[in-house]
Amino acid sequence: MAKENYKNNDVELVIIGAGPAGLTAAQYGARAGLHVVVFEQLAPGGQVLLINELENYPGIAPHKNGYDFSQELRKQAQDFGAIFVMERVTLVRKEDYGFYLELGSGAHLSATALIYATGAKHRKLEIPGEERFFGRGVSYCATCDGPFFKEKKIFVAGGGDAACDEAQYLSNLTPKVVLVHRRDKFRAQKSLADRVLSNPNIEVRFNTVLKEIKGAQKVTSVVLETTGQAPKEEEADAVFVSVGSVPQTSLIPDAKKDEAGYIITDQNMAASVPGIFTAGDVRASSFRQVVVAAGEGAVAAHSASVYIDMLKGQAY
Repeated sequence: MAKENYKNNDVELVIIGAGPAGLTAAQYGARAGLHVVVFEQLAPGGQVLLINELENYPGIAPHKNGYDFSQELRKQAQDFGAIFVMERVTLVRKEDYGFYLELGSGAHLSATALIYATGAKHRKLEIPGEERFFGRGVSYCATCDGPFFKEKKIFVAGGGDAACDEAQYLSNLTPKVVLVHRRDKFRAQKSLADRVLSNPNIEVRFNTVLKEIKGAQKVTSVVLETTGQAPKEEEADAVFVSVGSVPQTSLIPDAKKDEAGYIITDQNMAASVPGIFTAGDVRASSFRQVVVAAGEGAVAAHSASVYIDMLKGQAY
């Protein structure tokens, strides 16, 4: 595609994913006057839809549930002109001064710039009760849900940096944190592991795995198995699972990733492939929260707008 033909693309900016990052990017992109189309195969909101009470987003007081919050983000973006399409993107191919996309329906289109806001999926334990009690005592985010379990008995599953961070955070809310790890030592950085081991509010159990989560309307107990011992059941009020996450990056062509598979960007949210920007949980980051994803979405949209303006300047 010749430089002067970049404007023959069907869309200036395509956003893949409609979680907080994608929804915010859609708002800022459309507000900048870009022709913006957002593709989401499920419902706008992403994992935020699973949040019953979003109480730590600045300016949202009293709290809102994730569905209402997402609907308001979507309406803002639509009011500025963003178009939402409930469709799965199946292929992305980089071309000169643009991208070719194929959809699940068989349709195809071209775009000048892309924002990936496809997020990441929490890796699960895949044990009985985990799915059933999600949102009713089972959580994958301590900063999101920990405050609901002050002074309660909490189990944390995992042994890496994230699990240790979660346990440390939760130990400020309750003196009854039990961190279980299937190996005989942590995978976390030594300094972080040492802090956990010396924390009087955290009981560490190595060589131990969660086998089942039980309850009626909410979590009431867990079944644990320690190497060389018979499984036993213990009372529990909550289980925080922190065994990693899986970034949804299969559609991103040739972009540099870190060792965990997250997309590496610069401070402008630009990936290593010109014209590709990322925001939210799919991006390599040290802190993943709704407010962070929204901020990154705004930056990504602004950077995409600058990139598109640059191509316009080259075309004349």
